[in-house]
Amino acid sequence: MDSTTTHVAAGAKAQTRRKSSKPYLYLLPHLVIFTIFFLVPLVFGIYVSFTKWDLVRTPRFVGLQNYQTILFSNSTFHTQLVEGLRNTLWFVLISVPFCILVPLLLAVALNAKPKFGKFFQGLFYLPSLFSISAVVIVWTLIFNPNYGPLNSLFHLNQVWTGTQPWAWMTIVIVTIWWTIGGNMIIYQAALNGIPKDYYEAADIDGASSWEKFLHITLPSIRGQFLYTLVTTTIAQFNIYGQPLMMTNGGPNGSTSVLMMYIQQNAFGAGQSLAGLASAMAVVLGVCILIVSMIQFYFLRRDY
Repeated sequence: MDSTTTHVAAGAKAQTRRKSSKPYLYLLPHLVIFTIFFLVPLVFGIYVSFTKWDLVRTPRFVGLQNYQTILFSNSTFHTQLVEGLRNTLWFVLISVPFCILVPLLLAVALNAKPKFGKFFQGLFYLPSLFSISAVVIVWTLIFNPNYGPLNSLFHLNQVWTGTQPWAWMTIVIVTIWWTIGGNMIIYQAALNGIPKDYYEAADIDGASSWEKFLHITLPSIRGQFLYTLVTTTIAQFNIYGQPLMMTNGGPNGSTSVLMMYIQQNAFGAGQSLAGLASAMAVVLGVCILIVSMIQFYFLRRDY
């Protein structure tokens, strides 16, 4: 009897261990991909920022010299960091509110009119499936000053990508058109999860549409709102393709973002300055981390 009880207990423990290990087996492929394609490059990039490296010879450790050059010297690289980071922040401040509010309003509108909701949902999501190269080529043709349909339709003679503030406006418009689909899908899923009883009770109390949106809709999707805000901000900090292909950093370098200078220093013409480029990338990453922490702090204090 004791032996049988011991075997049963051992079998139960083994079964419990197998059940407890199953979640880790499901997570294992993701963890492997995360380690190979994110964690290892991240650690290596931080290491390279403390070295002098031309992508060919062995990296030579130089301590904080790269950071001294880009942060405190009067060098060209310091100018690149300041101008690139300023232009990047400018783009983030302009684009992020639109990339959050426009899909939110679209999701609310489609949720209120579900008859054609699926059709328009697919229509608005479609641009996010295209590559940035294809998107920029199409919009560059639209904004072309000589034969673009925009100037022809409204009888204008505007050089959209060659003058400010139009250059930034074209980049922001293209970015909004390209990215709103993903956030809109997230908001729609969140809106469908709000109990209808809340709105029915608000109707009985005589609440207006704006009051229901402000006091029911927004608090109910606060988690999704925080997620889209943080991820959208991170994505916009890493802008590269739009200003490179649409304006080539102009006019007068006013749309040259930090990612363009990082690519130029690491993989541009001449000898590679991978260490300096990595230091710039680390500074950009720290800025993203700080902004994300601020967003989390203010949006999760009472959540």
